[in-house]
Order: sequence, then structure tokens, then C-alpha cells
Amino acid sequence: MTTIRQFSRIALGMLTMTGRVTMLGISRWTADGGSYRTVQRFFTTLISWATLFWLFFRSQLFDPDDVYLLASDETVVTKSGKHTPGLDRFFASLYGKSVAGLAFFTLSLVSTTERRSFPIVVEQVVRSAQEQAAAHSKAAKPNAKRKPGRPKGSTCKAKTTRDLSPDLTRIQTQIGALLQRIGRLLPLTYLVLDGHFGTAAALQMALACKLHLISKLRSDSALYLPYDGPYTGRGPRRIYGDKLNPRAIPERHLCQTSVDKDIETRIYQLEARHKTFAQPLNLVCLVKH
Repeated sequence: MTTIRQFSRIALGMLTMTGRVTMLGISRWTADGGSYRTVQRFFTTLISWATLFWLFFRSQLFDPDDVYLLASDETVVTKSGKHTPGLDRFFASLYGKSVAGLAFFTLSLVSTTERRSFPIVVEQVVRSAQEQAAAHSKAAKPNAKRKPGRPKGSTCKAKTTRDLSPDLTRIQTQIGALLQRIGRLLPLTYLVLDGHFGTAAALQMALACKLHLISKLRSDSALYLPYDGPYTGRGPRRIYGDKLNPRAIPERHLCQTSVDKDIETRIYQLEARHKTFAQPLNLVCLVKH
């Protein structure tokens, strides 16, 4: 009860205060029982926040008749200094560039009925020394064009076996721990990630977690229609047909048309293939005129 009492005062102070959130600032915005020493004691208390978030969702927010999606995204908070753990340069979409600060990765359950997001896992992104060195060297080197042809000494690799980046490995570990914590109470089918993860490696990571990936491809992605022509009689059967032109999709794939403020939006759904993905993709294409 002591921890709950401290938590109630600190949460009220964080919701009402303005400016930077610091322990000293929280203590100034709390009522009786929220001294600076109390705030310090609370933040030194070990609390299993992931378990706490899940228990709160299960007892207060869970609807057994609803359908939930598992979504994740990264949040960057700008911060200066040199001694904060995890301080590094991360890309912030609000600024459109990499900024110095802290990054937090969140897993949320999204209700498809209420259209609300419930954070379940929030963890700080702390890069290792090897990851920092790799990120800095990649940023320092310009994008040099590779010579045409196959690199000497390279071998064939199956498209279903991808080497996961440290970010994808970290996400896979978090998702596995969450699925184990949830158990059979809440069946999850889909994982929603932003366009940064619209890659073949992210798809294999999601399939390894027994989830289907919902993400966004680049607008200039080289997509191909499935081949439906005759078999030539020798060699493997073709799987890539004509290249997909988003402005000339057959009308049989049109699902919905809407007009808003003189802008017509057409939504197409079809099956397409990409040469870096092993599986055919269930593609939804939005064309605006």
C-alpha cells in the first residue's frame, strides 16, 4: 500500500505539471505525502511494470468479445547531457532527423471495436557499443553504388532465413515474452508495424512469433502480379507476372471508392509478389485522384 500511495501522488503530479518531468519537478506539483525523498524512494523501487500493465488490462479493460491487434512503435524524447543511461542519437519523425535523446519501444494492444490503444510493454532502447559503432559508421559513409553483378564469393541464401538486425532481435524477444505472459487468454494474430519495418526480415521475424505482419511498403516498391500464363514445359514454373502499375490496376480488384473534398480515393486489394519476399503479399493499394 505504501507503493500504491506514492504512485497515486506521483501520477497526479505528472499529469498536472508542465515542462520537463524531473523528480524535483514532480515533488513540487504533488500534495502532502509527495516530498522529494518520497519520489526518490518510489523510483528506486523495483516494479515489474510489464506484469502490472497486463494485470491492469486483464482485470479492468479486457473485453472477451473484442478483437485486438498487437502494435508497436518507437518514441524518442530529446535530452542533452552525457551521463544518462541509453543516451544516443535516434531518428525522430517529428523533427525529420536524428536527435540526441532517449528512445522507448512500446507494445500495445489495439481494440478494433473501440479504436483505442492500450500500452502493455514499454522498454527503453539501450544500444550496445557494437550497435553504436555500426550506426555511426553507417551514417559517416555515403551510399556508394555497388558494382553490377553478383559479388564475388557470395552464396545463395533462402529467402525464409534472414539475419535479424539488433532492433528486430530486440523486438522479437519482447514479443515472445509478452505472448508467454498472455498465454491463451487473448489470441493474437496480427502484428502492426510502421513503414520502417516493411521488409522481408521483419516479415520473417513476425512469422517466427506466429503472427502476420501488417505494415507499409514504399510507394515505388517493385511488385509483380502472379503469373497465370501457360507452363513452358521445362524448368521451374514462373511465379512473377507483369510488373504492377498502381495507376493501372484491373478494376476487378477495386474494393471501395470514396470522394472527400474533390479527392477521389480508390482502394484495391490483390495478391502480389516481391522478389525479396518468399511469400506472396496480400496488398492493399490506395490511389488518390
